[in-house]
Amino acid sequence: MPNDKTQAANDALPRLHGRLIRFREVASRTCLSKSEIYRRIAAGTFPASVRLGLRAVAWYEAEIDEWIRALAQQSRAAAMGVRK
Repeated sequence: MPNDKTQAANDALPRLHGRLIRFREVASRTCLSKSEIYRRIAAGTFPASVRLGLRAVAWYEAEIDEWIRALAQQSRAAAMGVRK
């Protein structure tokens, strides 16, 4: 049973729940190459991966979905600005 310190530490951690997806699915959903995905991660404009092991990484599906939604919103906003 967790004590108060353990519970407080757990409450401070971000609540990242949901499915993890591997690189192939991330690339398929975003239509980005491997080098472009890692370039954007380095620039801070793409969700970071989660290390699963020495040679395995994955991404939270919800973070990728949110990145796609944000990109679509930016694109639509830019298109609306051009039309005015």
